[in-house]
Amino acid sequence: MSKHKRPESVLVVVYTRADTVLLLQRSDKTDFWQSVTGSMRWDESDPEVTARRELSEETGLVVNDGLRNWEKTFRFQILPQWAHRYAPGTKENLEHMFALELPEEVMITMNPLEHAAFVWLSFAEASQRVTSWTNREAIDLIQATCNFAA
Repeated sequence: MSKHKRPESVLVVVYTRADTVLLLQRSDKTDFWQSVTGSMRWDESDPEVTARRELSEETGLVVNDGLRNWEKTFRFQILPQWAHRYAPGTKENLEHMFALELPEEVMITMNPLEHAAFVWLSFAEASQRVTSWTNREAIDLIQATCNFAA
C-alpha cells in the first residue's frame, strides 16, 4: 500500500425531498463548502463502500439503503496545495458521484478535524455556495433529474 493518497474519490450529495442540500464547511479552508467527499483507500475496490464510510465519518449517518450510485464520474485537476498528498506526477483525480435522499433534514455529527460547520440550503443556494465545479454539477444534475424547482 502506498503512503500517498489514492487519486480516486467519492462525492456524496445528501439532500431532502423538501429541496434542501447538506453542505459542510472545511476546517482547514473555511471558505470551502462541499458535500460529503473522500478518497478511496487503497484496499477499497468498490466506490460504494467508500461512500458509505465517508458518510459515516463525516456526518454520523449510517446508511442501510437509499444511497444511489449515479454511475457518473468526474475527472479534475488536483489543486497545487494538495499535490503533496499524492504520488509525484499525479495530476488528476477520478471522482464517483453518489446521492442520498433523506425524508427530512437531520442533525449530523461532524468530524471537527475535517469540518467546522454544516448547513442545509436550497438546491439553488447550495449550487452557488459549493467551491468545486464537480460538486456544483452534481447538485444541478440531481435537481434537474428529480424535478425540483429551480
